Amino acid sequence: MRYQGKITSWNDDQGFGFITKHSGVEQVFVHINACTNRKRRPTENQIVSYELKTDQKGRMRAENVAFVVGRLPATSSTQDRRSISLVWVILFVILVAASVFAGKLPTIVLGFYLSASIMAFAAYALDKSAAQNNHWRTPESTLHLLGLIGGWPGALLAQRFLRHKSKKQSFQITFWATVIINCGGLIWLHTVEGSVVLHSILNVKV
Repeated sequence: MRYQGKITSWNDDQGFGFITKHSGVEQVFVHINACTNRKRRPTENQIVSYELKTDQKGRMRAENVAFVVGRLPATSSTQDRRSISLVWVILFVILVAASVFAGKLPTIVLGFYLSASIMAFAAYALDKSAAQNNHWRTPESTLHLLGLIGGWPGALLAQRFLRHKSKKQSFQITFWATVIINCGGLIWLHTVEGSVVLHSILNVKV
């Protein structure tokens, strides 16, 4: 007998997660090896059909898991996180732009943030595609480096809208550490010492 449900949690790095039945709140363990389509990686909120089997310890687990076309609509909490993240990114860009127009930062700083954010978003998108198709993954250190140098706004949007790397706690801890360091550096650039160093690097007369 086949059942239908959705993947409510998924650890892509370790290749396992849990499926919640449509008919109730019961969760069933699922491993990547149980998927019939090995070229496609499971993702949260993905609708699947499956069979129930009992392992050697008497625990229920999903087998012969097949992906069902379509996805369930995003929950209100997911939509709220997306909206909040988008608002924070827009406010941050506005603040940087205001500093540029006020003459506190050179224009290149704003351009660097925008360029780095686009690169970060693209890197997250490529990494998710690689994960779904079992291709070569982008190292997490590269994703963190892009965020550290100023691409964290794009990285944050990628995490929320692409639903990639947003659940792994260790990744999130390091990610937000890079955001704090980057913002701290940006604040330092507004000081006299920071301004002198920045302009000397850019070879711009203060």
